[in-house]
Amino acid sequence: MKIKVTGKELKVTEAMNDYVEKKLARIEKYFEVAEAEVTLKTERNEQIAEIYVYANGETYRAVTEDKDMYASIDKDVDILEGQIRKAKTRKEKMLKDSTLKGIEVKSEEKPEVKDEIVKTSYYSIKPLTPEDAKLALQEVPTHNFLAFINVDTGKVNVIHKLKDGKNYGLVEPEA
Repeated sequence: MKIKVTGKELKVTEAMNDYVEKKLARIEKYFEVAEAEVTLKTERNEQIAEIYVYANGETYRAVTEDKDMYASIDKDVDILEGQIRKAKTRKEKMLKDSTLKGIEVKSEEKPEVKDEIVKTSYYSIKPLTPEDAKLALQEVPTHNFLAFINVDTGKVNVIHKLKDGKNYGLVEPEA
C-alpha cells in the first residue's frame, strides 16, 4: 500500500510514520492495490487524524480528534475497516443476488397434496352477540370469518364476509 503522511502545523516524527504504516496494514489486507493519504494536525488541545483510502475506484474517509494522536489514528483505522467491510459485504451480496437471479431453479416436482388438512390455526372463542361479532370482524380486515359463542343461544356460530365484500353471513348449528 502506498501511504503518504502529511503534518499540518505538526512535525510528523518517524515514530508516527511507522505507527500509521503499522495500523494501515490492517486495511491493506482488503485490497491488492490501494493508496492512503494521512493528514495529522493539531488544533487547540485536540490531535486530529484524517485518513483517505483510495482502492478499486472507491474512496473511504475517516476523521477523528482526540487528546492523543495515536488514539486518533486508531479510531480512524477502526472506522475505515468498518466502512470497507460494509462495502465489501454489500458488493458480495449484490453479486450473489444477481447470479441467483440468472439461475433457473430446477426442482423436483412434488406430488400435489389433495384432500388433506395442510394447516391448522388456533384462536380463542369469545361469547359475543352476532352484531358484536360483525364489529370484531370489521376490525381485522385481513380475516374473512370469526367463530364465536352466541350469547343468546350459547352455541358456537361463525360470521363470515360474503363475496360482495359488503355483507356478512352467519352460520348457526341446527337445534
